[in-house]
Amino acid sequence: MRSAAMAFLLFALPAAAADLPPGRAAELERLVLQDCGSCHGLTLKGGLGPDIRAGTLAGTPPESLAHIVLQGVPGTPMPSWHPLLNEAEAQWIAEFLLKGGAP
Repeated sequence: MRSAAMAFLLFALPAAAADLPPGRAAELERLVLQDCGSCHGLTLKGGLGPDIRAGTLAGTPPESLAHIVLQGVPGTPMPSWHPLLNEAEAQWIAEFLLKGGAP
């Protein structure tokens, strides 16, 4: 049973940064710092949008953050990035934020 659960997790997880095309991780990092930073503050401490630094997001499942990135938040200024990002890229952004990869 344990190996079946582990196999499910391995195949269910989105692509890792290593699976992104060369240079895409750097582009996504710039997107977070510039585009997300335009609302969440250039240090991501908050602004029009809330604080999205690792300490504030701690305990949030990365899948939930990836969903917010892709679908936006209705009734708020948070847009859907689905037209510009795929699921693996949104997952990368979520993990980047949770690991404190931003300032």
